[in-house]
Amino acid sequence: MNTAKSTLLLAALTGLFLVVGEALGGRGGLVLGLLMAGVMNFVSYFWSDTLVLRAYSAQPVDPQQAPQLFSVVQQLALKAGIPVPRMYVIPDPALNAFATGRNPQHAAVAVTQGLLRALDREELEGVLAHELSHVLNRDTLTSTIAATLAGAISFSARMALFRRDERGGGWGGLLTVLLAPLAALLIQLAVSRSREFEADASGARVAGNPDGLVRALRTLQAAAEEVPLPANPASAHLFIVNPLSGRGLSGLFSTHPPLEERIARLLGRPATG
Repeated sequence: MNTAKSTLLLAALTGLFLVVGEALGGRGGLVLGLLMAGVMNFVSYFWSDTLVLRAYSAQPVDPQQAPQLFSVVQQLALKAGIPVPRMYVIPDPALNAFATGRNPQHAAVAVTQGLLRALDREELEGVLAHELSHVLNRDTLTSTIAATLAGAISFSARMALFRRDERGGGWGGLLTVLLAPLAALLIQLAVSRSREFEADASGARVAGNPDGLVRALRTLQAAAEEVPLPANPASAHLFIVNPLSGRGLSGLFSTHPPLEERIARLLGRPATG
């Protein structure tokens, strides 16, 4: 299923460049759009993880720099039966984490400095087990390509707006209004909330119990309201908790289920409120 979603997203990216290319440059723009689509599809498949890691200034770390992080990841990866992913730290006081990569052999997990400082070992195990479950379930490629596609759509909207400013006319403004919600819709379709529920459930199994993840989710959600991470709406769905405020246009990109529903499912209880 995730392979099919990734293929559809790459096809959508191709269609986007063709439409925008023709709209901005006619037949010549169509050819240029096709060439750009080929490059972007190649980059999205092989390097989308690198792009998103760079977007958040994530720095690679080794066992000497982050011994507890590596100890937990190695233990959990062994239990999950996957290779140990590359580890990165985002230099930000916010509390959050995400996984990326096109398959378990090319996976990476990034956590913020704030998360490493705030969580105890059991809570850290819960978060990392959740992220490794995304790798195990092979939905990291879909998620990262979705972020690349949404970013490309936003870029196309800005290009259309620039063309309007340069040449006059109202088409650029109209495209800008239409394309941003389209980016949100594509992410919602490609990255459903069910993936978070599944990663929560399988992460609890890998960790051995849901307690650490439940406590961590509560801590991370509270921290996100106090110290938000300056995330791009196009890639906010990658994180374990929504780093956005949910107000204004950013609310369109919310792909995270309500916190209490996630916790209720982890504990096997009906959601309240």
